[in-house]
Amino acid sequence: MPQPLRIAIIGPGKVAHLHAKATLETPDTQLVAVYGRTYQKAEEFANQYGIRAYSDVYDMVDRENVDLCIVCTPHPAHRDPAVAALDAGSHVLVEKPLAASIEDCDAMIEAARRNNRQLGVISQRRFYAPSMRIRKAIDTGQIGAPALGTIQMLGWRDEAYYQSDPWRGSWSGEGGGVLVNQAPHQLDLLLWYMGEAESVFGIWNNINHPYIEVEDTAVAIVRFKNGGLGNIVVSNAQKPGLFGKVHIHGQNGASVGVQTDGGSMFIAGRSSITEPPVNDIWSVPGEETALPQFVAEDTEFFNSIDAMTYFFGLQIADFRDAIREGRPPLVTGDDGRRVVALFQAIYESTKTGLPVKL
Repeated sequence: MPQPLRIAIIGPGKVAHLHAKATLETPDTQLVAVYGRTYQKAEEFANQYGIRAYSDVYDMVDRENVDLCIVCTPHPAHRDPAVAALDAGSHVLVEKPLAASIEDCDAMIEAARRNNRQLGVISQRRFYAPSMRIRKAIDTGQIGAPALGTIQMLGWRDEAYYQSDPWRGSWSGEGGGVLVNQAPHQLDLLLWYMGEAESVFGIWNNINHPYIEVEDTAVAIVRFKNGGLGNIVVSNAQKPGLFGKVHIHGQNGASVGVQTDGGSMFIAGRSSITEPPVNDIWSVPGEETALPQFVAEDTEFFNSIDAMTYFFGLQIADFRDAIREGRPPLVTGDDGRRVVALFQAIYESTKTGLPVKL
């Protein structure tokens, strides 16, 4: 039997607790250490989980024989500890987004290549059954070539949310707004289904959050390399939060979709997932009447699990197996880079008023 995968967490913030709990629930994994820029916070986190705290990434990876580091620091602070962990010999899984800039993404990807280590990014919504169902329908040709992909993510974040951490809501601390923090899950699904983006025209605005520097709303039109088109509408300005949806329409006229989030979307450390992820559109030939059964199955399953940690656990398990089998994980560092390139292109397009080629 292989030894359990030894996992350390970098950055003992709110979302780190979800990863710690998911690791404890995942077979053949062992939570062994935590790194924090502020040692006292790392020590408090470590005491809660019965692990060791460190203030040096190299030292932690070496002393604890760490196989995998999960990076949970603020977005602009992903690169340095991730590169340090990779150079120390650990594989690395980074909370979304992979980074706030392409330069940081490339530094991590190069470090992974240089050290022959796996690099991935958290996108646990890929592991939802309705998300996987769409991927299978595309792979088996049931909708023909994906021709049109759309995102509608209409959520809400209040002032207390932005005040909950000093880095939130600023360009320097967060790297952006809704595009950087909330939308990467849906952007990743769109790219997973439609393929790489070729060009994008976008614009952002701040509708009702005057106390932050960054955008709370963005819209964009995308042309994909396969010739398909896309439309992106994402916002944190709809109180108390409506839904997050990704819809894919195929060349044969069939459509498939997933509502990844319903109602008020969960906030790590403050709220939980309240509605099950479900397919909300399904007109695959021969399966036009399957939607109610899919919804019933997925709702029943959702009610049987702790959705806050279960899907993190599935991604950690996939990464564990990828390391052992020498294969890429389902969500790679390159996948994370594509998401960052897409939202950076929307920011650039807003500045220039012109489409941006990726």
